[in-house]
Amino acid sequence: MEYDPNLTRSMVEPLILQMLHEKRCYGYEIIKQIKERTNGEFEWKEGTIYPCMHRMEGDGLIESLWEIAENGRKRKYYAITKKGKGVLAEKSSEWASFSKAVNAVLFGKGFNPAEA
Repeated sequence: MEYDPNLTRSMVEPLILQMLHEKRCYGYEIIKQIKERTNGEFEWKEGTIYPCMHRMEGDGLIESLWEIAENGRKRKYYAITKKGKGVLAEKSSEWASFSKAVNAVLFGKGFNPAEA
C-alpha cells in the first residue's frame, strides 16, 4: 500500500528511536528491521533515515560511535540518549492517543473499509 508521505514522514523519528531503544544499530540494520517488522509495508531508503538521524544526533536524541563489526569492517552504530528516551515516551503516548481518537471516528460506527 502506498502511504501519504506526510503520514510516513511523521513516524520516521519515533520508529528510529524505538529501534535504538531496543539496541544499538547501524543505519542499514534499522532499515531492514523496520521492513521486517512491518511485513514489508515500510521499505525505507537510506535517503529517508540518514538525514533524519543526522538531525536527531544534532538535537541530542541519539549518538553515534564507530565500531568494528563481526566482518572486520568499521560501522557507525547509533544509540538512543536519555533525551531521546524522553522524546520516545512523549511521541509514543501522543501516537497512542491520536490513533485511538482517529479509530474511534473512522471505525466507531461500524465502518469497514473493505466493504467500501
